[in-house]
Formats: sequence, C-alpha cells, structure tokens
Amino acid sequence: MAQALYRKNRPKSLDDVIGQEHIVKTLKNAIKTGKISHAYLFTGPRGVGKTSVARILAHEVNKSPYNEESTHIDIIEIDAASNRRIDEIRDLRDKVHIAPTSSKYKVYIIDEVHMLTKEAFNALLKTLEEPPAHVIFILATTEAHKLPETIISRTQRFNFKPIEIQLSIERLRQMAKAEKIEIDDKALALIAEHGDGSFRDSISLLDQASSSDKNVNTKDIERMLGIAPADALQKLVEALNDSSPQELLELLTSLREQGYQASHLAKQLSQTLREQLISGKTSLPVSRITELLKQLLEVTGSSQPDRLLEIILLDVVLLSKDAKGPTSNSTTKPETGSEDKTPDVINNPSPEPKLSKAKVPWETLTLKQWPDILAEIKKQHSTLYSMLRMAQPSLKDNTLTLTFQFAFHQKQVSEAKNQQLLTNIISNYSQNPISLIFATGQKVADSPTTDISAPVETINNIFGGSEVLES
Repeated sequence: MAQALYRKNRPKSLDDVIGQEHIVKTLKNAIKTGKISHAYLFTGPRGVGKTSVARILAHEVNKSPYNEESTHIDIIEIDAASNRRIDEIRDLRDKVHIAPTSSKYKVYIIDEVHMLTKEAFNALLKTLEEPPAHVIFILATTEAHKLPETIISRTQRFNFKPIEIQLSIERLRQMAKAEKIEIDDKALALIAEHGDGSFRDSISLLDQASSSDKNVNTKDIERMLGIAPADALQKLVEALNDSSPQELLELLTSLREQGYQASHLAKQLSQTLREQLISGKTSLPVSRITELLKQLLEVTGSSQPDRLLEIILLDVVLLSKDAKGPTSNSTTKPETGSEDKTPDVINNPSPEPKLSKAKVPWETLTLKQWPDILAEIKKQHSTLYSMLRMAQPSLKDNTLTLTFQFAFHQKQVSEAKNQQLLTNIISNYSQNPISLIFATGQKVADSPTTDISAPVETINNIFGGSEVLES
C-alpha cells in the first residue's frame, strides 16, 4: 500500500515545520537552555502541525532521533476522543510515577484533549499541579475554549496559526516536483485556497488530484472540488444586477445540474463579491453587498441550501429592478379618480412601517397590517420572510390569499411549520380567525378575493421593498 503524501512529508525536525516560526523559535531556545516546562498546550486549527510538533518536541527533549515508523517506549500518545473517561486518566495518573525506561523524560501527548469529561479533567488537574520531575505533558486541541481555565493556567500555551496561502503554494510546488507531478500555478493556488489554512488538507488534495493522472490542470481541480469556474461565477454576479428572476433561476438550475453544490456556490460568490468590493469594481451598492454576504453565510448550514440560495439571490434581483425604477412593461398606473382600483403590479414600495401593537378586527384595517406582520416574521424566521415578501396578498371574508410567482415558494410557505408560525403571528393582529390560501401565478386584479377598498398608497407598502412581476 502506497504511503499517503501528507504522511510522507510530515516534518521530522523543528526546522521542517512551516508557518509556525514563532513557536519553533521559542521551543528551540527552551531546548538549548534546558528550560523545559512540565506541560505544554498546543492550540489551533486542524492540519497546521500541532501533533507533529508535539512528537518532535518529545524526541528532542530526550535527544533521540524522530522516526515516525518506530515507537519510543517513553513517549506515550493518548487519543482523548476514545480515552476520555475518568478511568483512563486515573490509570495515567498512577503510571506517571514510574520512571522512564531509557530516556530522561517520560512524555505524554494527549491529542484532542478537549474531549475529556469533566471528571477526567479533575483527575488530570492534580497531576498537572504536582507532576513528577521526569514527566512532561503535551496537550493538543482544536477547541481550546472547551478546556477548563484551571488546566490552561498550568500549561505553556502555544497558538498555531493557519498556513499562509503563498507559503502553501511554494511547499506544494516542491512536493509536486519531487513526486514528478506536472501541475500549473493556478491549480496549486486553488488547492491552497481550498485547504483553508490546513496544510495537511492541501497535501491530501494534491495527492488525490495526482492519483489518476500525473498531469494536473486547473479544470481537473475544479471538477474534483465541485466548484464552479470563474466565468460561471462572473455570469452569476452579472445576473444579480441585470437579469429577470426567470433568467437567474435558469442559471442556478444549470449550475446545479452540472453538479455544483449550493454551499460551494455561496462560498465562491462571497469570495468574488468580496474581491470586487475591495477593488471597487462592483455594480451593486455596498450596503446591498454587505447584506448579501451576511445572508450567504447561512446557506451552508441550511437544511435546504439550494432553495435558500435561490431566495437570497432572487431578493437581490427584485431589489435591483426596484432601484432602476418602473418600466412600461412592469407598471400599470391607476386611472385618475379611480383610487379604489388595485394595480396589477405593485411598484415603488415604501419602507416597512414600524410595528403596530394594536389588535383590531382585520376587516377594519384591510391589508394595512401586512407590512407589520412581515416585520414580525422577519424577526423570527428570515427565510420565511424572504419568501413571503415576494407574495401578493389579497383578503376577503376573513380569508387571506397569498399568491406566489414561483411554485417552490408556495410549496415552502405552505409547509405545516411555516403555516403555523404565520397563523400565530396573524392572530396577534386580528380578533377574528383568518383562513390561509396559498396560490401561484395569479394577479391581484384578476383574483375574486381582492379587497379593492384599500388605497393605492397602502397597497404599495405590502411587499416591503420587492416587486411582483407578471407571470
């Protein structure tokens, strides 16, 4: 079985460690002067060298050569994820008093130490307070905030930082040359960026890319990572400011059918928008980009990332069309002296009014409370709010009809949990029970349930900043 590339290139000495010069320098001086601490704590993200430095340090203090293939009887590694109970730590506490077999120090490396139970930490604390002179503890963790302060205060803490992209590229290039892998600099940069500061992850990606072909290019890396090419991302950015909702959905559908995941698209789109914002080459307002970047962060953790990404980007497209003003195809002006007629398309929405606390019969207020309801929903469920603000409401005989242009919006809102939330909020604004109907593809003016007694300026406030297009 071939050895993994990241194992083959693990550092064998402190001089081989990359990106952690501040730690290497301190440890070298400590070894040189003999000022060895009884306990060290290595913290930082995964794949940046914590365990490797712990092993090297354990061998350096004992003046023994480090060979990953061999084991040292006085260097004991413990995986706290699978040895987290108090019984294992009690066993360790009993054995630390046994003198080293052939070395000056007995070194315990406890990886993922944050996984220990509270009782196990209490048992370890006594040993850290009064350790035997021949024992050194090296604790490593990716989640230092989960460690008790009493443990942290009894160690020398070293914070490992993510590996810089340029440094990763240089080392990956050296490894590729040694392994006779032909790969261009753009592909190396893509691997380093996707490694997200973890050099081990970057090496693994290079290993994976070269497993089928020793000639690797940028397209190979894009296909392997499932990320969209730069020209596709640029089309998506342009669509946010200069396309119809239908065109945007067609583009997103095409990207999804090509195998590009919504979570990756959201991350790439965030990076592209950020770069354009820095360079000043963006066509979208800065305030809108800021809000969009915030919303894109929610896509990865969503249970339905594809739908959430569609809603977020549709919202941007609709707001962009609002900003450009009415067009002859999208606006129908009410006739003079006929203010009781509802326009087919609602345009130039006013800002959302402040939330009204009054609980008044719905018949009296007609649709005036809809903006208040939207504001309340926005506080509790931002995704549901994004869908509802694109709905076209109409009311008659205590029945609220919400008409959506897109069927997937209607389907999402009509789910039981979303209906329940909407019903609960509406009940705060109406003394009479309200029935809900969810429809698609209708116009307000064509709907028999439309209440035309609401004035035009009130109707204009319904959508909280979005435009409803004709189907």
